[in-house]
Amino acid sequence: MNAKRSVNLNGDFAIQVHGLTKSYGKVRALRGIDLEVKRGEIFGFLGPNGAGKTTTIRCLLDSIRPDGGKASLLGFDSQTAPITIQTRTGYLPGETQFYDNLTAERQLRFFNDMRGRSVKWETIRQLAERLSLDLHQPIKNLSKGNKQKVGVIQALMHRPQLLLLDEPTSGLDPLKQQEVLDLIREANADGATVFFCSHIMSEVEQIASRVAIIRSGEIVEVADTSTLTQRSLNRLTIRFKRQVEFASLGDLPGVEILSQIDETSVTLQVVGDMEELVRALGSFPVLDMETERPTLEEVFLTYYK
Repeated sequence: MNAKRSVNLNGDFAIQVHGLTKSYGKVRALRGIDLEVKRGEIFGFLGPNGAGKTTTIRCLLDSIRPDGGKASLLGFDSQTAPITIQTRTGYLPGETQFYDNLTAERQLRFFNDMRGRSVKWETIRQLAERLSLDLHQPIKNLSKGNKQKVGVIQALMHRPQLLLLDEPTSGLDPLKQQEVLDLIREANADGATVFFCSHIMSEVEQIASRVAIIRSGEIVEVADTSTLTQRSLNRLTIRFKRQVEFASLGDLPGVEILSQIDETSVTLQVVGDMEELVRALGSFPVLDMETERPTLEEVFLTYYK
């Protein structure tokens, strides 16, 4: 296994995308995507339905061809070496497709056969135990969440160098969501690069070191997760020494009055630079002020407003 991981590992990036475009008729799904994911990092790819997340992943794996641009994974060109890439990659699609009449065990044995029986069955059984998956149940009898577990196991079981995960915790209960996040962390600690799409911002904050936000087929931001939450949005609760008229604060650039707590307290939201707000507060009898760090979800929503 270690020998396999050492193949073609020169370079700093596990994923490199330059100028990727894709249209479906008149709909421009990707509008010149540029993206680089470092080897060994966990990278979050954020955007609403229809933003281009799944199309990007499918182009990376050469399951669909882009109209223009280039993509490479683990140093291999997506279009000229797709089989090489797929042997080193674990992929969980947003909508998994299985053979309904097979049991979960038979389905996973099928996936293992497709990979040359490179995975010990004990490894698959241990993953199933951690996710509380009954391997003897037919796929057609499994709930959406249990089908998701089958998909997670097939993506992880061969210890791939690169994981491409589309909504990995979809349909799972909170405990199993955390278990999947733990499995992703462990795969990353074992050397895998992780690229995953998610709508659950709290889980992105938990495990992703960097994120990209895609909107209407364009990357609008790439940043460290911590930097993104710190710089773009702030919420302040200000308490004054006495009753004052603070409605004028809402007229400042980027400032929105969220709520009036009482006659001497107000909560504001500030997008961008706080310099003008701080200057304006110099003329108010401020008692104290609390700043609350926004969640990644709140930052994300500012890009879509």
